[in-house]
Amino acid sequence: MQDFGNLLTAMVTPFDEGLEVDYDRAAELVAKLLSEGSDGIVVAGTTGESPTLSKDEKLQLFRVVKEAAGGKPVIAGTGSNDTAGSIALTKAAEATGVDGIMLVGPYYNKPSQEGFYQHFKTIAASTDLPVVVYNIPSRTGKNIETATILRLAEELPNIHSVKEGSGDIKQISEICARKPEGFAVYSGDDSITLPLLALGGKGVISVVSHVAGPMMAELCAAFHSGDIVRARELHHKVTPMIDACFLGSGNPACVKRALEIAGFPCGGTRLPVVEASESDTATIRAAWKRLA
Repeated sequence: MQDFGNLLTAMVTPFDEGLEVDYDRAAELVAKLLSEGSDGIVVAGTTGESPTLSKDEKLQLFRVVKEAAGGKPVIAGTGSNDTAGSIALTKAAEATGVDGIMLVGPYYNKPSQEGFYQHFKTIAASTDLPVVVYNIPSRTGKNIETATILRLAEELPNIHSVKEGSGDIKQISEICARKPEGFAVYSGDDSITLPLLALGGKGVISVVSHVAGPMMAELCAAFHSGDIVRARELHHKVTPMIDACFLGSGNPACVKRALEIAGFPCGGTRLPVVEASESDTATIRAAWKRLA
């Protein structure tokens, strides 16, 4: 199965002044992220404001990002809490040429563990693309448990990896210890990238890499080459910026403000997400100055 690399960026969706998708800016952002160390791009995930993007907007983003990526992996966020709807979007995404899909755990429905399994199995069976399962219980309301992740990895050939955003180190450790060969574990939380790598994970699907890409790429590379001291130094250095990307104003409001401060504005946010507050902006600016 395809190797997506160590560092993938969960890309924001640029908007113009009228909050319409700015596809030209999206292509420019892809070029920036790849030049700064990202191995690939995840498009139309939560950081990309997927809940407020239309199907047509998502599909056009998939096309634009795939072309701009120049052969680097592009993972399309096609998951939702509607299995049939996710299948339809997955099939349409496959036709755009993306390299894989990411499926978030169904939110609001709060399915049983068997429901989780059947949801992912049914969507995976509808496509030949590699599937990244995204576990983020703080947003979906329910955890995809270790046994379910392992069952998916063992029984379904195109279940490629998991983006683990549970924050549960014990769960992540168990998945890494028991996963089948070739199944990748990515951190869904920048702050635990180094601990996850130490447990046997592959890398991170990152937010902070919008403004700290070279540092996150070097952190992963240092660890995998055995330079644990350097990886630890980078972890401590980037942590204030990670924290600044997840303040009370939320994600993606904070990282969009960080991009603006770093000199690469990508527009505002669509309701119900509002732009970063003045106090959070001050914290983000201080973290950027410290990072730079």
